[in-house]
Amino acid sequence: MNTLTVLDLLGLNCKSNKDLKLSVVAGRKGLAREIGTSYVNRPGLALSGFFDQFAHDRIQIFGRGELAYLKQLSREQCIDSLEKLFRYPIPCCIITSEYDDDSAIIEIGEKHNIPILKTELNSSDFALRIITVLGDYFAPSEIIHATLIEVFGIGVLLQGDSGIGKSETALELITRGHRMIADDAVKLYALSGEILMGTGANEVTRHHLEVRGLGILNVNHLFGVGAIREKKQIQLIIHLEEWAPQKNYDRFGAQDITKTYLGIDTPFIELPVKSGRNIPILVEIAAMNERLKKLGYNAAREFNENMLEWLENKRTRDLYFKNEDQF
Repeated sequence: MNTLTVLDLLGLNCKSNKDLKLSVVAGRKGLAREIGTSYVNRPGLALSGFFDQFAHDRIQIFGRGELAYLKQLSREQCIDSLEKLFRYPIPCCIITSEYDDDSAIIEIGEKHNIPILKTELNSSDFALRIITVLGDYFAPSEIIHATLIEVFGIGVLLQGDSGIGKSETALELITRGHRMIADDAVKLYALSGEILMGTGANEVTRHHLEVRGLGILNVNHLFGVGAIREKKQIQLIIHLEEWAPQKNYDRFGAQDITKTYLGIDTPFIELPVKSGRNIPILVEIAAMNERLKKLGYNAAREFNENMLEWLENKRTRDLYFKNEDQF
């Protein structure tokens, strides 16, 4: 299971609608405390003295309700309530309300070395954002050798032996206007057990391509920010392999073949490589065809159905004319 410290949470590169807008107001000595789960908790019941099933291992969010409850207590009652709460090994507390009267929380947090953070976001917005951020971080993951690129909006994972041409194929696709996510080392992670996502396993090398004979290329600098993405849902896996004359490759595409990563099945294609085959164009066509399938159109299935209908009609016509000749 992944672990995340409070200091790591502050340093997460959260962009746009996932920016947590956090700042530390107390308990800096406890920034090394670990957050071990993607769930968060509202400690309203615990503040009132009910600690059965108290989820103390989660981030504690103090919103309007919690602060309003503390505000109606006397100073002594407020301190006593917080002292009971902070005796538990809480990772950190986050104040999300606009109230300024949070001095008691800051005082007790400092005393117990429990980080107290503040955000300018309201409780609802903050809860949605932090659940998304922590969900991404704690999602089941693995790192594989592959290249991930977005082609016509479809996340395509290119696999194959080293030297088969994955990076060269990706480079050609980038020059055609498609976008790169990662090369060589791709980190896969599962969201909600249903969506397979991919990103670069290493932030330093994420948008670099290794092309034999050219060396390391920085895609961002060569082609601009429009040629890269941070992450992408993987919707198609293409395995590049040397053409084997004795192997029977799929010629109709009527069967739905999948490959499983982290318990998620993803459409899978074996694409043989040999001299004269334009692999980047084939990858583009495969991505467009997968997009059509997601819109409900399957060319191979339609062809198969049309052929069966034609054969049935031809058989009926032959039988009709054969019977007519008997009269």
